[in-house]
Amino acid sequence: MRVDESTDSTARVVCKDLRDWIERSRELGQVRIVEGASWRRDIGMATEVLQHADNAPAVIFDSIPDYPQGYRVLVNCFGSLQRIALALGLPTTASAQDLVQEWRAKLHSLVPIPPTYVHDGPILENVHMGDDVDVFEFPTPLWHDEDGGRFIGTGSMDITIDPDEGWVNCGTYRVMIHDRKTVGFYISPGKHGRIQRQKHFDRNEPCPVVVVTGADPALYLAACAETPYGLSELDWAGGVKGAPMEVIRGRVTGLPIPAHAEIALEGYAYPGETHNEGPFGEWTGYYASASRTEPLIQVKAVYHRNDPIIYGAPPSKPPNEQARYRAFMRSAHLREDIEKAGVPDVVGVWCHPVGGSRLLLAVSIKQRYPGHARQAGHVAAMCHAGAFLGRYVIVVDEDIDPTDLEEVIWAMCTRADPAGAIDIIPRAWSSPLDPAIHKDKKGFNSRAIIDACRPYEWKDEFPIVNEPGPEMKKLARERWGYLTKPL
Repeated sequence: MRVDESTDSTARVVCKDLRDWIERSRELGQVRIVEGASWRRDIGMATEVLQHADNAPAVIFDSIPDYPQGYRVLVNCFGSLQRIALALGLPTTASAQDLVQEWRAKLHSLVPIPPTYVHDGPILENVHMGDDVDVFEFPTPLWHDEDGGRFIGTGSMDITIDPDEGWVNCGTYRVMIHDRKTVGFYISPGKHGRIQRQKHFDRNEPCPVVVVTGADPALYLAACAETPYGLSELDWAGGVKGAPMEVIRGRVTGLPIPAHAEIALEGYAYPGETHNEGPFGEWTGYYASASRTEPLIQVKAVYHRNDPIIYGAPPSKPPNEQARYRAFMRSAHLREDIEKAGVPDVVGVWCHPVGGSRLLLAVSIKQRYPGHARQAGHVAAMCHAGAFLGRYVIVVDEDIDPTDLEEVIWAMCTRADPAGAIDIIPRAWSSPLDPAIHKDKKGFNSRAIIDACRPYEWKDEFPIVNEPGPEMKKLARERWGYLTKPL
């Protein structure tokens, strides 16, 4: 399925699957092929470079030593706004804030569409069961030098089902290979997949799981999004694409498996069955959770397309690829949550990539009443999109661009006197991945709400900013911008 609303470069495209998205990204000039890189070191090193370069291309590694030609690894999918927009059917030439608004508009009109079951699909081109299962069939890289093993689940989505309510969850949780038939299954506390898994374990029954890597980009981004509890990401992605996701029924668990995915591992996690997992370099930029026992998945079946593609999205020190696409998506959800809570006159929000899109949030408002800034800050810190492993929320006036970190910090430095500008929320929702919390005290952290607005009581008397207004700045750039360019 491909839908074009126009024939120019801003065409809104709905891609059929990952391979269609790759082809469309090629047309944008944003895909490169590398041959001969090793899974042991080269791919991880190259990914580190790509993720920390603005607008770097997506890269496909092929001809990987020890593996057949055509068994590939794709990295840095969403290293540019254009490629994020392409995955979600948004205009590929819009700015970051325009894209946030485009995405919010799409969310407002989004009607979830349940998946449709089909009897065949590319994922069934190769099916291995029983003794034929071997997760090492695929060229899973060692992503970071100090990782405890090879993680096939970085750009993956894990499919589980709620045994009480019957809804299907798709979440991005890390998956480490232990042996040819066993992989790890780490999920942070409070995540929907962990809640579902524990429900199965509380019944003393195995939890059915499917790990998918190389999913449709829209479905993968759905699995990364802050979707409401009880809403299946399969339905949500169908709404984004405007058509149902095609799925096959797993031969072992009966779970829905995307018919056009690249690779799927199907099996069960059993209560009480654990193994040391990690360490793994995480999105905070640290090995913050060390190694500990975590549940396993016993892989009963492996499905894959011919010439399969692993999608790798290993976390690293932010800002990185994950932080960039999550900043865009989470910012839209955060603004929705704040406004739905009744906070008026929100001008803009941004989940800054330097904080991994979680640790530093900026909210711009037009102050209407005493306490307005504090209200906005507290809601942002504790709403669904902002609650998990946050740290700082900075609230600024409407003249500050929340996406511009220098402007936000300037406002904090000049408009916020620390003694009266900072509120602390103790015992907030954190994670074992939080590097600032001692290993014996993981689980909670605190939040700082920084009111960096002009003090409401005398905001009209606050010193005037000594720079031109927006229109004059635009005129100045148009007239004199050439002076900033190299001779």
